[in-house]
Amino acid sequence: QVQLVESGGGLVQPGGSLRLSCAASGSIASIDAMGWYRQAPGNERELVAVTIDGVPNYADSVKGRFTISRDNAKNTVYLQMNSLKPEDTAVYYCYANVLAMGNWRYVGYWGQGTQVTVSS
Repeated sequence: QVQLVESGGGLVQPGGSLRLSCAASGSIASIDAMGWYRQAPGNERELVAVTIDGVPNYADSVKGRFTISRDNAKNTVYLQMNSLKPEDTAVYYCYANVLAMGNWRYVGYWGQGTQVTVSS
């Protein structure tokens, strides 16, 4: 019913930048939150950044380096990642809390994940 498609991952050197994007599509009535999580091998999935009603929130580990933005008309969320560090290496997952057309409650959806590798 709802799909999240991510793009923009890849290999980058320490100190470099990447911009991730995630577009939600389908029978969408409303989205109240969109954001990014990440998971490295052996680690728990952790919140990176989320925007709720225009208010951004960031994990302490990325504050000052990452910026989340959202185009509500296109149901798309972006994550600009600057000054990347090796510890940022992970699979990044897009998340959206969606009220689909015809549904009676919000449901969380996940993208398929995109690999970000920071290495020299």
